[in-house]
Amino acid sequence: MVDAPRPDSFRVPRRRLPVAVALLVLAAPAGALAQALPFAGNLAPGAAAPAATAPAGKPALKPGQPATQAPAAVKPAGDPHTILPQPPPGKAAIGMSARYGEKEGLVPRGLVWRVFADRPEPSGAYPLVAEAADPAPVFFLSPGGYVVHVSYGLASVARRIVVGDESRREQITLPAGGIRLHADVGDKQIPPQKVTFDIFEGSFLQGRASSRPYFRDANAGDLVVLPAGDYYVVSTYGEGNAVIQADISVAPGKVADATLHHRAAEIVLRLVNAPGGAPIPDAQWSVLSPGGDSIKESMSANPVLVLAEGEYTAVARYEGKTFTKDFKVEAGHDAPVDVIVGEQATPPSVSTDEGSGD
Repeated sequence: MVDAPRPDSFRVPRRRLPVAVALLVLAAPAGALAQALPFAGNLAPGAAAPAATAPAGKPALKPGQPATQAPAAVKPAGDPHTILPQPPPGKAAIGMSARYGEKEGLVPRGLVWRVFADRPEPSGAYPLVAEAADPAPVFFLSPGGYVVHVSYGLASVARRIVVGDESRREQITLPAGGIRLHADVGDKQIPPQKVTFDIFEGSFLQGRASSRPYFRDANAGDLVVLPAGDYYVVSTYGEGNAVIQADISVAPGKVADATLHHRAAEIVLRLVNAPGGAPIPDAQWSVLSPGGDSIKESMSANPVLVLAEGEYTAVARYEGKTFTKDFKVEAGHDAPVDVIVGEQATPPSVSTDEGSGD
């Protein structure tokens, strides 16, 4: 026995949001779709068609669960159940299928079906009667009430049905689409391992933004299947303050292929005895804004940080002394920042020239 799935079971903890807004571009993919979940819809207008994917594997059914599967081949339109199989005595054959919308095509793969009794047990759990991972399963059910739950990625729909003596077909509308995300700096693709994406419901630009991520830490190039609707994406590049966001709309049966444009650069902080010299280990680092606010702190000898375009102050603490250097970050210009020993800083709240002496 299991509890019936709840739509909010995919929610994740709250996270503080940035305020910068990114430029969003829809583009055609290069090559086959990199997929996190099976998807068989269409790309957004102007994009190439996705490559075919293998059907998802079937989860093991518990002994005695009366579920059978229709043939693997599914027509792109219409009803896949042209003929329903003869059910066992006392049961009816219920042929299930799902489509992206009333005028959209069938969902041909990636579906997970579960059938629950519509009355809970004394424990409060709804008994699981049958399950399948085929696109168009046929369930043999005894007369009575049931709740059919179908999920596709993070999209799901539940429908109550009443089964009588006659077999029949049931088709569910499952409005789902996909987002596939990338990020770049100055038209140069950011390596996937250096950028992540959080997906929120609503629109940041229109002031209808959720404060809780709907999907956290999506990887660049992965396909995330979502309920159709409006979302905004928060992209984090590296360790620092390079965070931007953009609105995006997900249409039923479509994949939105989007690139977020960061204006940032990767810097390496080094404490040295002379310009170009070998870095000194055991320094403690802080990066401050022009107003003295802490942007990032690190205990690494030579921290590598990604910072948004702007002006900063690097502060190194070593052997009881503090050394500083003002520097500027330009988008796409990765570079080291050398702080020279012997150029001791006054307190950060006091305006100083670069490299004031002891």
